[in-house]
Amino acid sequence: MTRYLISFDDGAMTFPEEDLPAVAEAAHAVVREAEDAGVWVFGGGLQPNTSATVVRAAAGDVSMTDGPYAEAKEQMGGFWVIEAADL
Repeated sequence: MTRYLISFDDGAMTFPEEDLPAVAEAAHAVVREAEDAGVWVFGGGLQPNTSATVVRAAAGDVSMTDGPYAEAKEQMGGFWVIEAADL
């Protein structure tokens, strides 16, 4: 079986705040269906690119700095990985 990445653009799905519970439930229902079908591998949401941090560790010294910040117009907001025989 092949694993497929399904990604979600961070700004593509914006909803009024009052619609978020229904949207979240619909997304969870799709995940449950994928789990029941045996194709779900894993998935998750990502923090906005403004929260990026670089951690450097060398010779026992650890430093953290803000960034890097993506200069792309699109930012991945989340992803699912499924396993299926074909597309």
